[in-house]
Amino acid sequence: MKITRWLYKLARLSRDAEVLSSGDPKKIARHAKNKLLGRRLFRKLW
Repeated sequence: MKITRWLYKLARLSRDAEVLSSGDPKKIARHAKNKLLGRRLFRKLW
C-alpha cells in the first residue's frame, strides 16, 4: 500500500512539474484551479 501511495504522489508531482515547466500561464492557472477545486470537493465527500 505504501508503494502505491508513493507512486501516485510521485505522478502528481511529475504533472505539477510538467505544467510549471511549460511556462504557459493559462495552463498553470487552469492546473492550480483544478487542484483547489478537487481538494474542496474531496473534503466535502469525506
